[in-house]
Amino acid sequence: QVKLVESGGGSVQTGGSLRLSCALFELPYNSYCMAWFRQAPGKEREWVAVISSDDDYDYADSVKGRFTISRTNDNRNLYLQMTNLKPADTAMYYCAADGRWRLTRDSEDYNYWGQGTQVTVSS
Repeated sequence: QVKLVESGGGSVQTGGSLRLSCALFELPYNSYCMAWFRQAPGKEREWVAVISSDDDYDYADSVKGRFTISRTNDNRNLYLQMTNLKPADTAMYYCAADGRWRLTRDSEDYNYWGQGTQVTVSS
């Protein structure tokens, strides 16, 4: 059964750091694009970062220079290292994966999603 399981969320103060993890199980692809999205209360889900199976990557402007996306070589684990966190980063964070694309930032392109992990940044 395909499953993505996030962990690592929590509550930190402004300027703090967190590392999110996503474990991927039974994806029906040999290689796939993986991404992090987030959704704050009352707002639409937004793309945060994406990484391809050949290590191409991109970040939303709002997190560039503060967040780092990475994955294990076997594509079974995805990470998001978050530093210099701000209250605006407060959201539920989701990992997503799909094997149909090399690199996509569109949430509609992802078939597989985790359940989310909450990140709260206080001022």
